[in-house]
Amino acid sequence: MTVDLVSLAIIALVAAVSPIVAKLIPNKLVPETVFLLIAGAVLGPNLFGVIDLTDSVGLLSDLGLGFLFLLAGYEINPKSLTGSQGKRGLATWAVSIALAFAVVIAAGLMKTNELEAVAVAIALTTTALGTLMPIMKERELMGTRVGDSILAYGTWGELCPVLAMALLLSTRAEWQTALILIAFVALCVIMAIVPAKAKRAGHRLFRFLTENAEGTSQTMMRCVVLLLVGLVAVSAVFDLDIVLGAFAAGFVLRYIVPEGDHALEHKLDGVAYGFLIPIFFTVSGAKIDLLAVFAQPAMLVGFIVLLLLVRAVPIFIALSTGKDTRDISTHNRLTVALYCTTALPIIVAVTSVAVSSGAMPQETASVLVAAGAITVFLMPLLGMLTYRVADAKPIEAAREIVHNPRDIGDILREHWELERMLTRKEALERLAARRVGRSFDDLDWQDRAAILQRRSARKRAFDEALDLAAQEMARRHPAPDADPDGDGPLLSQAQQHREDRRRRVAEHVVREYSRRMTEMGRVAERMGLDEEDARRMFEDARKERRH
Repeated sequence: MTVDLVSLAIIALVAAVSPIVAKLIPNKLVPETVFLLIAGAVLGPNLFGVIDLTDSVGLLSDLGLGFLFLLAGYEINPKSLTGSQGKRGLATWAVSIALAFAVVIAAGLMKTNELEAVAVAIALTTTALGTLMPIMKERELMGTRVGDSILAYGTWGELCPVLAMALLLSTRAEWQTALILIAFVALCVIMAIVPAKAKRAGHRLFRFLTENAEGTSQTMMRCVVLLLVGLVAVSAVFDLDIVLGAFAAGFVLRYIVPEGDHALEHKLDGVAYGFLIPIFFTVSGAKIDLLAVFAQPAMLVGFIVLLLLVRAVPIFIALSTGKDTRDISTHNRLTVALYCTTALPIIVAVTSVAVSSGAMPQETASVLVAAGAITVFLMPLLGMLTYRVADAKPIEAAREIVHNPRDIGDILREHWELERMLTRKEALERLAARRVGRSFDDLDWQDRAAILQRRSARKRAFDEALDLAAQEMARRHPAPDADPDGDGPLLSQAQQHREDRRRRVAEHVVREYSRRMTEMGRVAERMGLDEEDARRMFEDARKERRH
């Protein structure tokens, strides 16, 4: 008991310090999950041995894993599974698993150890959607086209490996496993339909649960815990991975409350992210043998490269060929592919099954888990760079700096302002979509690009303000002997060159923004937005921008 409490206290300390350390790094470059994994690896039994992986700590870690997948399943919109992107996501995962098996066959693993080869193949096709959720929320990706695509492809990248684990890594006959899975799905359907009907019918029991959801009873929260632990227990009894039960619990909960429950979600986040999920990540890090990882750097790097080839490349191609996603910019398609290559929880689960069955040595498992941990840091970092930095057009900025090295400050500032303008535009689009009560998925390209204005006096006044701003930009910092009215001495040649460049940039920005505002006006007219709606949108947009 003492060892358990000491280990738990150290894990709690790591969990409390990690977000503080992550905050010290500008622009949230490193997610706090990375620090949890690193601290676990350093303090775990394979290095300093401060954290002991006892059964009690392991149970709390499993509950953290369960809550992680519960929240992931709860966040998933069914449209992300059945829509056009969802169907392509399933097809893309099928391509990924085929490529993964081709890789392990080419490497000769199927001949030496079939179970280990299957485990590696499954690990190559995963997406850590539960791990990505908090990162996406922090970076305000939820509700954007990029965020929706990550959910569509990432959902199958998390669900399909779980099912593949149950079918391919089980010691039972495949037909027995298939029957158990069918029975498990039937149980989940019953657990979803019965409460949903009781809710719609206003049953007394459901009213009681709702009325006592606050206070000391916390009835709704207790029912969610029962749902999670019950399905996880059923998974364990039938020798299925607990991830399957936790993921199913999230789907069931979303079916029961499709409109969401802010109070319940707030409590779930508190229990999960405040206590149990940090334990899971720290314990996952503690299972990594850093010495074994350092002894096999080629395997570490090779596995990460294979993840990119097997997972990221098919997703990028699917996004580039899809009718509703081919208009997404190249760097944003690359962003989706990179985020979907983030992999850790399933790798932990797959390697645990393989190690416990004796099919995989612990050293190899440590390398694979370490590679998954690196993707949690590396892929979101690269994705953030391609998502935001690319909007600032760094290549064009570099060319301008080469031709005008003395203007580097102004060039960088102008390109950064361009990126900020596009960021605000995306925020306004999400706000407008919420205002008209339509899901972002339901909007076509023109609607997603706009819905903010109509051809009105307000729009014309806004365009006039932009024109005035462009003129003001063009005449900033005149030479000491220059006359603002244009009838005085001419500017110096260098100053005139800089002013001409500023004027061209300002005119380009105004033309581009005016074009987008015109598109927004057309869409707003088609949707019948009145002047009051437009006024409220601008007020909300101003508040959001100020915030």
